[in-house]
Amino acid sequence: MTLLAGRKCFRLLEPLHSMVYFAPETQAELTAAGLEKSRMCYFAGRAAALGPVGAAVVASTFYNFNPALVARHIPRAWTMATPEAITAARLRAVDAVQHRLLGAAADASEMAEAAGLALRATEACTGAGRPLYAAHAELPRPEQPHLAFWHATTLLREYRGDGHLAVLLSAELDGLEALITHTATGKGFLPDFARASRGWSEQEWDAASERLRERGVLDAAGTLTEAGVELRRQIESETDRLGRAPYEHLGEEGTARLTELAQGLTMRALGAGAFPAGVFAMGTMR
Repeated sequence: MTLLAGRKCFRLLEPLHSMVYFAPETQAELTAAGLEKSRMCYFAGRAAALGPVGAAVVASTFYNFNPALVARHIPRAWTMATPEAITAARLRAVDAVQHRLLGAAADASEMAEAAGLALRATEACTGAGRPLYAAHAELPRPEQPHLAFWHATTLLREYRGDGHLAVLLSAELDGLEALITHTATGKGFLPDFARASRGWSEQEWDAASERLRERGVLDAAGTLTEAGVELRRQIESETDRLGRAPYEHLGEEGTARLTELAQGLTMRALGAGAFPAGVFAMGTMR
């Protein structure tokens, strides 16, 4: 099985995890648990598995957010709701979001099959050097198939993400530089959304872009140079290599089937409006 097969499978699974961050049900459940609206819900919801950690830990593991933005909400969030209450609220939100966006597919036999395959893939994940994965792996596995599927996609996402951060460190890109170079590929977040949602000012964005120009990664127009394109290619390739274990464990046939099931679910979610306009570059979620 090629590394690209694992990448394709992951990219179709990832929206089925991340759609929760854009759903009104998530904010409703987390604010009902005691949190403030907007950014606090994201930071505390995703970091709750780590326990009541400080802002530096969250900024470190999330990587591309401005630490000053994180510090506005963490650790204050833990005084408003316990990590256990937040984790439970997030899972209730997942249940509501999946049923709204996926409809009957959330409870179909294919969902149970997808959950079984995704959970089997996670059997090959290990926690060494992967703090966000390890924290989420210690959470109880939900019994209902659609929630177990989301739990498994979370593990696969954080496992790959932790490895990706190691690659970015090796490439000597800080969080903001990594964000800028990724948006410059024309994939993922649109630049304006990326900058604002991650809490960076225009001045900070421009200063980081200048560092990348001095390094030969960006040109004067902010476009990736030939060296920049190669750098991003190497980053994705190495991320694939570090994240290959779950898909190798699942095998070629299992990975192909999980990819097929994930594609159907993702297309259904996108068709139901899982993500707002003005967030992702055209074609990113296809």
